[in-house]
Parts: sequence; structure tokens; C-alpha cells
Amino acid sequence: MYDAMLAESVTIAGHGGEAIEAYSARTLRDGPAGGVVVIHHLPGYDAATKEITRTFAVNGFNAVMPNLYHREAPGAAPDDAAATARARGGVPDERLVGDVAGGAAYLRGLSNSTGKVGVIGFCSGGRQSVLAACSLPLQAAVDCYGAFVTKDAPASGSFRPASLMPIIKDLSCPLLGLFGADDGYPSPEDVAVLAAELDAQGKTYDFHSYEGAGHAFFNVARESYRPEAAADGWQRIFGWFRQYLS
Repeated sequence: MYDAMLAESVTIAGHGGEAIEAYSARTLRDGPAGGVVVIHHLPGYDAATKEITRTFAVNGFNAVMPNLYHREAPGAAPDDAAATARARGGVPDERLVGDVAGGAAYLRGLSNSTGKVGVIGFCSGGRQSVLAACSLPLQAAVDCYGAFVTKDAPASGSFRPASLMPIIKDLSCPLLGLFGADDGYPSPEDVAVLAAELDAQGKTYDFHSYEGAGHAFFNVARESYRPEAAADGWQRIFGWFRQYLS
């Protein structure tokens, strides 16, 4: 089987039709491919999340990662752009939804698209993945340890995302959740609250919590990395998207 991909920086139409930078990785295998919008973590549009985007292409998907901080700091280094965005209160929810919608439109417009699009996010992107799935017509979503889904962030500091519990009823697609049992944001109790609400709303979901893992257990560059949990998590992610995007 021919195995190749095309990875490159592109421009997509984000919230309000505004042109923003994004990173695209497309599989060049024969046949139609599902699409995945990758939402980067709070540290920003960085090399690690670009690698995640390419990983989807390696596994037969098309993927795109919008640069959520493009407006605050176009062309800046990821750390500088993230600091600027945090100082301004983070990415507004409405704008995030518009940028993900632009990413989904880009993926659906590719010549090899199945027309089906999912979303995935890590850390702050995990919450934003749930937000997008409750706000847009998507076919699958993955939340990797997203905090502040079930409760508001503390009032201290400029970054204060609000609880998504009022809109869980609007979840448009099946949700996979991957969490660390030793995490505090979200804690196991937070995960249980979200699961109970999904049950109450009759939503399709599958949650897994890994013993001995805390926050950011997928991140290979941090001490928090847990290879066994991450390896199992990746297989669940690929299986989830193959099930709902093929």
C-alpha cells in the first residue's frame, strides 16, 4: 500500500471568515479519509502538537490544527504567543468554535474527504474539544484531560474558562474521554460528574481513566509522560475515529 503524507502550513478561514494560519497533514493513501481538527494545548501552536497532527496523517486521516493565537501574535514563537494570549484572557469560546468550524470546512473540502470530521484536544484543548462538539455538527470528539468542563475556573488570574455543563445537552457526536486517575484538573470527581450528565442526556460516550497517570500523560517531553497509558490512549483514539469517520 502506498504510504505517504503531505504536511504544510496553510491558511484557512477562521471565526468570522478571518484568514488564520493552520498546520495541515494529509494522508496520500488511496481511498477516502476522515478528517480531524486538532486543538492545540495552552502552550500553543508548537512542534509537539504539529507532530500529533502528522500522526493522524500517518494513520490514514486528514488533520488540521488552527493556530488559535494567530490574531494575538502572528509569526511569534509558541511560548511568546501563548503568553500574549493568556494575558488577554485566553481564546474566547465563540472564536474557538468559529476557528474549529473553519478547520472542519477545510477538511471537508479536501478531494479525498469522507465528509466526516472529528475533533480532539489536549489539556485546555480537551475542554475546547467538548465545546466544539456541543456547538458544531461533528461526527466524533475526543477530550484528553480537559479541565473546567464541569465547573468554572478559579476567579484568580486572567484565564477563566467557564463550565460547559449548560450545553452538554447539545453534544452532537460520540465523545471519547481519556483521563489520568491522579489528575486534579480534571479530577476523578469531575470526570464522574461529566459522565453522569452525559448519561442523563442520553449521549454516547466512552471514558477511560489511567491509574498512575496525572495531567499531560501523553506529552513525551514532560516528566508526566506515561508511555503505557499514552500507547493505550492512542489506540483508543485511532479506533474511535475509524469507527465514526470512515
